[in-house]
Amino acid sequence: MEDKETVYTCSGADETTVQTRCNPMPLIGDDAPEFTADSTQGKIHFPQDFAGKWVILFSHPADFTPVCTSEIATFAAMADEFKAMNTELVGISVDSVSSHLAWLKTIQEKVRFGKYDGQKINFPIVADVKMDVAEKYGMIQPSSSDTKAVRAVFFIDPNKKIRAILYYPMSAGRNFAEIKRLLQALQITDKYGISTPADWQEGDDVLIPAPANMEELSLGYEDDEDGPWFFHRRKLH
Repeated sequence: MEDKETVYTCSGADETTVQTRCNPMPLIGDDAPEFTADSTQGKIHFPQDFAGKWVILFSHPADFTPVCTSEIATFAAMADEFKAMNTELVGISVDSVSSHLAWLKTIQEKVRFGKYDGQKINFPIVADVKMDVAEKYGMIQPSSSDTKAVRAVFFIDPNKKIRAILYYPMSAGRNFAEIKRLLQALQITDKYGISTPADWQEGDDVLIPAPANMEELSLGYEDDEDGPWFFHRRKLH
């Protein structure tokens, strides 16, 4: 039997540079890699400090940059919405705690963007100067940059499992409506054992999972007025 293929992410992975660091990239369904690091909220032990909660772990390329500033401001504006969904935010970049603190202070005092109007930025931003955490999570992608993290988003559930991963290039800010929508979909899937269709929004019809075997197929999966047996929709409430 062939070994299971492993995906690796390495710094210095171009043809002219020796690969000095190479770590398995975590995938959907894997345990979230553990780390201990300094942050703007003190030392954190991840994911242990967030037991029983969902976590959105996100990376940004660098402090004091325009796209990253817009994203931190947006996360801060939406922090209470995520908190109401039992979800904590944890940011990370390869900058130092001192740099993070100076940047966040400037954002609170001088940046107004979208729904952000100077709200306190109380979620931790991890200092990862040596890129240890970024390497563990595949946030350093050498074809983009071997010194800055791409815009990665990891959705981690209360069981410390990675449930979804989003990647954005350095030049494009993230879609925060999609981040919240995906989190809602994951939570509803866990609660009700259903799936969500394309472009699903909260309150829309959901999908009944297709039968996994002949026994399940015999338990009432039939065509109806809404569609064939493998495409059944229903309201949650």
